[in-house]
Amino acid sequence: MDMQQSFKEKRKKLSTRSAGMILFIFLINYAAMTFYWYGAIWWFDMLMHFLGGFWLGLSAIWVYFYRGKTPRQDMSFRKALLISLVAIAAFGVSWEFFEFGIDRLITFAPHNWLDTTSDIFFDLAGGIVAALLLVRKGYLTNK
Repeated sequence: MDMQQSFKEKRKKLSTRSAGMILFIFLINYAAMTFYWYGAIWWFDMLMHFLGGFWLGLSAIWVYFYRGKTPRQDMSFRKALLISLVAIAAFGVSWEFFEFGIDRLITFAPHNWLDTTSDIFFDLAGGIVAALLLVRKGYLTNK
């Protein structure tokens, strides 16, 4: 199998996995909202942030490395990790600002900074695991 064919197969498989991951997260979140798991299971929010960070890291890496028709030359773990963490930091921090605004303007609840820190930590942990998994599965070089 030539490099171009392998790249196309990896691109398709990675996009399918990313789409499947967001569908999985959607379904789990729907069940959690229906059955009040966020309040009943103390660690459930951490799991969801980890999965969200994993999905976002996976998607950001796909967009950067696999969106085009030809392989990029810089498909290293370091580059993928940087891309993953920047995307997660941008979206995760933006989301936490959104939650802070909701707390201040709508619910008038005191904002929980420990929860915010935990959320960002688990988002970033998910992104790191996504990059590590892509190295292990041969999508990236281990540089």
